[in-house]
Amino acid sequence: MAFGSDLVEVDDFLREISDPDGALEVLNPADATLVARVRSFSADDVARHIATMNDAWPSWRSESAKARSIRLKAWNDLILANSENLARLVTLECGKPLAEARGEVAYAAAFIEWFAEEAKRAYGEVIPAPVSGKNLFTLRQPVGVAAAITPWNFPLAMITRKVGPALAAGCPMIVKPAEATPLSALALEHLAREAGISERVFKVVPTVAPVDIGDVFCRSTEIRKLSFTGSTPVGKILLEKCASTVKRVSMELGGNAPFIVFDDADIGPAIEGAIASKFRNAGQTCVCANRFLVQDGIHDQFVSALVDRVRQLKVGRGEEEGVQIGPIINEAGAQKVENLVVDAVNNGAHVECGGGRHSAGMSFFEPTVLTGVTPDMTIFNSEIFGPVASITKFATEAEAIRMANATPYGLAAYFFTEDRKRISRLNHALEYGMVGANDGMISTEVAPFGGVKESGLGREGGRQGLEEYLETKYVSASGY
Repeated sequence: MAFGSDLVEVDDFLREISDPDGALEVLNPADATLVARVRSFSADDVARHIATMNDAWPSWRSESAKARSIRLKAWNDLILANSENLARLVTLECGKPLAEARGEVAYAAAFIEWFAEEAKRAYGEVIPAPVSGKNLFTLRQPVGVAAAITPWNFPLAMITRKVGPALAAGCPMIVKPAEATPLSALALEHLAREAGISERVFKVVPTVAPVDIGDVFCRSTEIRKLSFTGSTPVGKILLEKCASTVKRVSMELGGNAPFIVFDDADIGPAIEGAIASKFRNAGQTCVCANRFLVQDGIHDQFVSALVDRVRQLKVGRGEEEGVQIGPIINEAGAQKVENLVVDAVNNGAHVECGGGRHSAGMSFFEPTVLTGVTPDMTIFNSEIFGPVASITKFATEAEAIRMANATPYGLAAYFFTEDRKRISRLNHALEYGMVGANDGMISTEVAPFGGVKESGLGREGGRQGLEEYLETKYVSASGY
């Protein structure tokens, strides 16, 4: 497959973007070998690009919505045409299994396609005037130059989910990708150029100085919107810094998702939902099931079935055939997972399967099931970000809701039950921005993604995703 119309293959692309003197090293998480060395942008570099994008903003926002849509659709087509190469890049730098990486490419492209269409739907409204002789209406106009800071776990989709609506709305966007995964971002930028989207409108700035670049984004008066996906502590710092210029923000922060299984649940779909939610990308997703709350009547049956299913998961390098669990992103991440498991076991939890590092390498962790986890354990209150299912038993619906909501986070929640009245009750009672009712895979470009409480602000995807990059201007006009 080709990268764009100039037939650049993955290895050629890596040689093209590699800089022998580049300060940013990209390592394969499976074995810590060097994949590429790329240029690191300084704060001064980024400030210059922001100024250029601000100069280009009037021209970009003046283009018709249809013209912006055409360019986005061309970009979408190029992403899909190069899906295999993009998937290989994701696996090289992120470690996720190639099958999952292919799925991410399709997911990433879907945001570009969706917002290419939404670009033409930034509707205003006419307001009936309270007095004669006046015309009242609203306009939807682009916020201005936007900046994004994206994570490593979905190095393609977390960019297109932000850049798609920004460009569709008429906002240029500059993106700082995660230090671990800049290659996918640079590949997206390469394809955007092929689609006619210039660096004055979309620019990727990898760096070894993320704090410095974050400061530039937050302090710049030319940046009018910041979108961040990452941890809650970092999000809070960015919010404080953005206050100095009162800029718009979108924050998709940490989670501690409950996965509730009631006695009347259909065990088969519940198990498959658990596998999809918990073990995708080796448990390294922000909407992963983090706490399994299982009702006492079905607890033993659920645990037995889950352990049987987890033991079947194939662990290995992402490019190997049939692999379902790849490496943890780095040694620090693997050590964190190991520490959480050891602490839980030392405090009374029981290892049903797994429980330690995998023979595939130090960055690999065995798919693990723990039982006997209690709310006072660290693992119950932490975002695990690893292939560990921790199970806590409960007795009543009220107890399950109380435990599920007893967290400062509110990103995603899941539950399985055949009781329709209970479904309605939980949909209202769970304090989360997204709820999966008998569904372990909830993310889609057509629906709003985001959390409540300390899990964030704003929404990405759906029609709401475009609104994050639009201001509403009210006009009161007389005399015509």
